[in-house]
Amino acid sequence: MTKNVAIIGANGQIARLVENNLLNQDKDVHLTLFLRNASRLDDLKDNDQVTIIDGDATNPDDLRKAIKGQDIVYVTFVDHGAGATMTKNVIKIMDEEGVKRLISSNILGIYDEVSGTFGDYNREVCFGGKAQPDNAMVLSDKYIEESDLDYTVLRLAWLNDRDDTNYTVTKKGEEYIGVSVSRKACADVITKIIEDPTNWSKESIGFADPATQGESRPVY
Repeated sequence: MTKNVAIIGANGQIARLVENNLLNQDKDVHLTLFLRNASRLDDLKDNDQVTIIDGDATNPDDLRKAIKGQDIVYVTFVDHGAGATMTKNVIKIMDEEGVKRLISSNILGIYDEVSGTFGDYNREVCFGGKAQPDNAMVLSDKYIEESDLDYTVLRLAWLNDRDDTNYTVTKKGEEYIGVSVSRKACADVITKIIEDPTNWSKESIGFADPATQGESRPVY
């Protein structure tokens, strides 16, 4: 049976790695790749496992074209918009279209779960000192957790391009382990969820290279 997966923001670096994983590993997956300037994915336009949609993620009508008929929706980018409106639109459209499985990108620190010197650094750089309740990333997570969707929130660490898949997963309520993670490792986590949607179902997960634990700054 074909598994239909929409990737919102399909030309991001992690998204391209996920797409490559799925197209090479699973002939039963069909990808709907949604992005601005669809010509950036011309290398995939003749792939019969792929549908490419040119659109704007801030436009609900465009989003609906990508979400309708899907089994899984993966939003590749973090919602920084005031009021997390894009997240609200995704939830609303998924509910209306009967699509349940959501993978949503966010960042570490939305629960103030990052300790030590690096936690201080992350709070200052990402949240101006503290993750306030009206912060878009905090709201995005809140709206998703309060929805009736089958979600996984990805609290991404600081990213690097190392050629490894080293990561330790931590869940909401646990101290975040590590400060940085490779994009390749992120793609591994996301691919595992798409291949088996029961993985980390209705959970908010952090994941980073445990070897970077204790560092005071991101590791590149």
